[in-house]
Amino acid sequence: MPLDIFIPYWGDPGYMKQTVNSVLDQTNQDWLLTVVDDAYPGTEISDFMAAIDDPRVKYIRKENNAGITENYRTCVSLATQEVMVILGCDDILLPNYVDTILSAHDAFPEAAIIQPGVEVIDESSQVVATLVDVVKQRIVKPRGGGRQLLSGESIATNLLHGDWLYWPSLAFRTDRIRRVDFRDGFPIIQDLALIMDMIYNGDQLLVDPTVCFQYRRHSNSASSTKLVDGSRFAGEREYFHVAAAQADALGWKSAARSARLRLTSRAHAVALLPKAAASRNGQAIKALVRHTFGK
Repeated sequence: MPLDIFIPYWGDPGYMKQTVNSVLDQTNQDWLLTVVDDAYPGTEISDFMAAIDDPRVKYIRKENNAGITENYRTCVSLATQEVMVILGCDDILLPNYVDTILSAHDAFPEAAIIQPGVEVIDESSQVVATLVDVVKQRIVKPRGGGRQLLSGESIATNLLHGDWLYWPSLAFRTDRIRRVDFRDGFPIIQDLALIMDMIYNGDQLLVDPTVCFQYRRHSNSASSTKLVDGSRFAGEREYFHVAAAQADALGWKSAARSARLRLTSRAHAVALLPKAAASRNGQAIKALVRHTFGK
């Protein structure tokens, strides 16, 4: 059973080539790769993909830019295999990624989401340990060794306290991800929103500690550029209201309380206040203060 790998492409061609090559270099060659180009300017990537002589590789270019949410939807609609991945176009699969995911799925076929082990890299592909990732992995992430199957209110509460997952590294059972949809209006936090919708539906998350993925964290990402101006947090705040209402409907009091507290989200805004103050951006300061202390 091949692993269905999708790359919704819009971004730096150099990073994209590294990403594609990391798929080609997998130890386990049981995979399919589909690149969905969201009309990125130029022909560098289309030329690069055309030169790959491999029947497992498919390249699709949209006539017009549809945006990241629609491109995610396109990827899900094109999946033909039991398990699929929506890979970031600047991230790297380590050579054991496909083997790790397929092995985890074989052992826990009931899991709708698989989170493998991840290391973080910077713009130069150097492994780094940022404050955000230290908090994610050492404080927020549930403790335990080996593979863990998580579900229900406990993992919902945990993720609403702090999202420690790495979206582009996740593998999904195709039938389960198709039961939900990406929410419009949350372009930055849509990954957590979709995962929470799956958990609210009763789906299970498998954590496999095997490190097999490199997540690139850099200052030019969509989420990073929206941090200091505060626009990201407006979307987060709106989403947490939605998540709290969903938890209330299920009678999950702990998860609802976690959504309303949004502790790590508030802490993140506090951490950015000095940078906003240094830039003398009054609008950003106001937005960050509102997110930190408001409801």
